[in-house]
Amino acid sequence: MLAILGCSTLLPTSVAIPTEDPHLDIPRVSLQEAVTAYSAGAAVFVDVRGLESYKVSHIPGAVSIPVEQIASRLDEFDTAQWIITYCT
Repeated sequence: MLAILGCSTLLPTSVAIPTEDPHLDIPRVSLQEAVTAYSAGAAVFVDVRGLESYKVSHIPGAVSIPVEQIASRLDEFDTAQWIITYCT
């Protein structure tokens, strides 16, 4: 199960945002849900920022997979796991 914590910073301001969200079937995760999942070890956190940003700061234990690599690296995860992506 893939969830998105919030990645509005991934889009440059000059990019037109589509009126239909292609990710509507992916549930959004509230901060409280993410904190609870983290505390319980119930989710895998994936930092989708660039490697340099990840090196500066990231959630302890999070995996670094830059957003442009997500599609080609999804097979690295057990799809039965709760996977929470984030970029802030």
